[in-house]
Amino acid sequence: MMNYESPKISVVMPVYNAEAYLKDAFKSILNQTFTDFEFIIVYDPSTDNSYKIIEDFSKIDKRIIILRNESILGLAESRTKGTKYAKGKYIAVADADDISISTRFEKQYKYMEKHNDCGVVGGFIELFDTESGKIIGVRKYYEDDSNLRNRIFLYCPIAQPVSMIRKEVFNNIGYYDPKYPLAEDLDLWFRIGMRYKFANIQEILLKYRVHKNSTTISKIQKMETMTLEIRNKYSSGYGYSMTLSDKIYNFGISTTKYIIPYKIKIWMFNFMRND
Repeated sequence: MMNYESPKISVVMPVYNAEAYLKDAFKSILNQTFTDFEFIIVYDPSTDNSYKIIEDFSKIDKRIIILRNESILGLAESRTKGTKYAKGKYIAVADADDISISTRFEKQYKYMEKHNDCGVVGGFIELFDTESGKIIGVRKYYEDDSNLRNRIFLYCPIAQPVSMIRKEVFNNIGYYDPKYPLAEDLDLWFRIGMRYKFANIQEILLKYRVHKNSTTISKIQKMETMTLEIRNKYSSGYGYSMTLSDKIYNFGISTTKYIIPYKIKIWMFNFMRND
């Protein structure tokens, strides 16, 4: 039975204009095999029926906690607000348009309990097209800290939508930096890696929805600018070292970000990831 005073996991999900996908996302959280969690929904004022859906679900599951923002805060600040409110030992990151595999929390919780030096654990994600439902591919991540750390200047070591973070981490290294609203996860991973290890469970733990409104498509140029800024920031003096190949790759991104079409960029990114 769940202990409402001290749940083992706090799920934090920002919600903004997510009516079309919200029910599937909620069901995937509430139907987890691991049940000792609180579900914190941070609601940005929306123009659709998102809040009505949130209210309906909150009436049937007492684990749901609603935090309403008076004005639009955005993802980074909403994640911080939910995380500060959280009572759990671990923070499970969740997005309003993705679907968590039913065993996600159970497997991540067990891993974190066995590895006290791990600050954040992720997993594989399955990408699927919203309109057709067709599986686009599976994005895999290395399991061990060494491989992930060695590639941190090429791509994120953890997929944020499927991450579980030790709550104490935020007390030690701070929260999401609102300066990087489209790359807040990468900045956080760099800071976590200064004191903790990275890890990924070698299974698909999340179904990631790809649609025309996805941040990675509509705002990719701004995201690239912030990503390059963060990588440059941590390239020296923070315990990381950028190799020559890292520098060449990032220079290439900086000089072609407004030229190369999105689809080609994705191909290049996947090529680098699958080395």
